[in-house]
Amino acid sequence: MTPDFAEEPLNDDSEQEIESLDELESYESQSEWSMPTEQVGEVAKRVVSDAEAGWRLDLFLAAKFPQYSRVLLRKAIQAEEGVDVDGKHGKPSFRLKPGSVVSFRLVEPPRESPIPEDIPLDVLYEDDDLAVVNKPSNMVVHPSRGHWSGTLVSALAHRFAGQLSSNRGPARPGIVHRLDRDTSGAIIVAKNDVAHARLAALFEEKRIQKEYFAIALGGINVDREVVDLPIGHHPKYRVKMAIAPDDPEAKPAKTFFEVVERFRGFSTVRCMPKTGRTHQIRLHLLSLGCPILCDKLYGGRSTLTREELAGQYDRSPKGDENRESTILLSRQALHARKITFEHPTSGKILEIEAPLPADMLQTIEALRELRPLK
Repeated sequence: MTPDFAEEPLNDDSEQEIESLDELESYESQSEWSMPTEQVGEVAKRVVSDAEAGWRLDLFLAAKFPQYSRVLLRKAIQAEEGVDVDGKHGKPSFRLKPGSVVSFRLVEPPRESPIPEDIPLDVLYEDDDLAVVNKPSNMVVHPSRGHWSGTLVSALAHRFAGQLSSNRGPARPGIVHRLDRDTSGAIIVAKNDVAHARLAALFEEKRIQKEYFAIALGGINVDREVVDLPIGHHPKYRVKMAIAPDDPEAKPAKTFFEVVERFRGFSTVRCMPKTGRTHQIRLHLLSLGCPILCDKLYGGRSTLTREELAGQYDRSPKGDENRESTILLSRQALHARKITFEHPTSGKILEIEAPLPADMLQTIEALRELRPLK
């Protein structure tokens, strides 16, 4: 019997589990961030948006001021002076209301540096100004709640000791942009502050072209498609974003898709985002009825086995426990395959490609064998 690969929505318990692990990382990715214009000793004020209502005070500050550690921010909140909400002192766990003004007197950030870890890195390109690294899946870019070691930042600190930019503070040396934890592929690392500033400007001006490769559940009916749908915060779950055409705070988002190969119930797709919204590719593929395979947050499925593709599995709980299975994929099938940009110093156009990782390659081979179009 051919299995039904329809994804099931997450229940409340699994959603809470994700939130407990990744809440701060999600806040940081969703929040508008820029280097503060205020100087040390001055008061920085940030207004709580409707989308940020309900956030904890300490996590709000951590998202707005990532150059500071959460330990330092909690100490600042607990002090009699330093942080207030609408002129009143609050606790780190205080839940914010929309329109509230959070004031924070900036202090000199401690010179905290990531602990270097000897984690192998696949360096695709390197010169005096930058490097492009092929980030593996299941690696967080920088430390966050539940992920204090094994991060890309720690690996970079070991591999490029003393050679990384400091624009985003000592805790995030060299980091110009991000990839989700379970998304693999090419990521640019700046090796000095001048290169970092120029690369950041290229991102801001949308002059860096990124191409992703995805395995999607289901078939896109056309060979090419452009999805132009705004993305906003999910109305219920903080860790999720949503297609939000009626949300005045939603941001425009546009992605070009091209089908590479079709199988029974699956597709491989080239994805070229024209904007850089949080979870953009994942949501835009979902809007086409084709969520990214093993995207637990938006699809419900977290793993795929060879036996499931072949239809050789027992639906009963006991049968599921006792059977042996070959896991093909245990993370979202999204890979940052290519990045094209102007070198910040020479002006030369660089096109760096990250080869597909083994788990996605073996999944594609299994699809060709077990789910070919007839």
